[in-house]
Amino acid sequence: MTETTRLGKGLAALINSNQMDNSSSAYVENFDINNIDPNPYQPRMHIDPEELITIADTIREHGVIQPLIITKDKNSDKYFLIAGERRLRASQLAGFKTVPVVIKESSPQEMLELAIIENVQRKDLNPLEEAYAYKQMQDEFGMPQEDIAKKVGYSRVAITNKIRLLAIPDEVKEDVLNENLSEGHARALLGIKDRTSLIAAADLVKKRGMSVRETEALVRKINYGKGSTTRSWKKTDQETDKFSTELSKKLGFTAHITKMTKGGKVVIRYNTRSELKDLMGKLL
Repeated sequence: MTETTRLGKGLAALINSNQMDNSSSAYVENFDINNIDPNPYQPRMHIDPEELITIADTIREHGVIQPLIITKDKNSDKYFLIAGERRLRASQLAGFKTVPVVIKESSPQEMLELAIIENVQRKDLNPLEEAYAYKQMQDEFGMPQEDIAKKVGYSRVAITNKIRLLAIPDEVKEDVLNENLSEGHARALLGIKDRTSLIAAADLVKKRGMSVRETEALVRKINYGKGSTTRSWKKTDQETDKFSTELSKKLGFTAHITKMTKGGKVVIRYNTRSELKDLMGKLL
């Protein structure tokens, strides 16, 4: 059975009949919930509180139908969660003292892999959360991108593109994590090499509710004809970059402040006559 096929069958496929029958796994119907520590390799960074409340209400009525998967730490008496974070948190919210679990022997790499597979299969991960997880598999566990792709049922190119998202500035990462910008928007914005321009463009995309195609067109316009002026923009410092970003956010247009031998200059970009009128209205 291929990894892609296992992924498609859902979380139950992670615990096959062979594992349930041998000593590497054991089912416990009433396991003390206070003895379960979070998965240190959990790729998800945020869970919607309203979603947890809904799950908790369901658990109060029907109980925990699907067991959590946990593993015992080899160096202590601790048990770590592998899969089922939402069910664990919702059970705690519902006031449950015990939950059904499957105790499974797992290495740190397997803990990360199984947590990723569960989340990807349920489409629970934000694109950046996926990217961080795949980068960890690559860097910490030395897994080639081809092997990562097989584990989660993606192409190698898809894994490469997701990891590339980590190159965007932190300000834009926040927008992706908060779902103000999509993965497609972020990938398009990566075409802008100047950090200040990228951040300002991201703000413009949000402000105008631009589609991915419109964002790609904006990136082409920003990059068009830069040529030698790009070199002059590099004559800057952290404070000047900060002022450029603040001015861009204030105006809603891409602004560059360039340091010169004496003084400097401010360049504000616009694309249409309508945008120019909008800009002049703000300046005047």
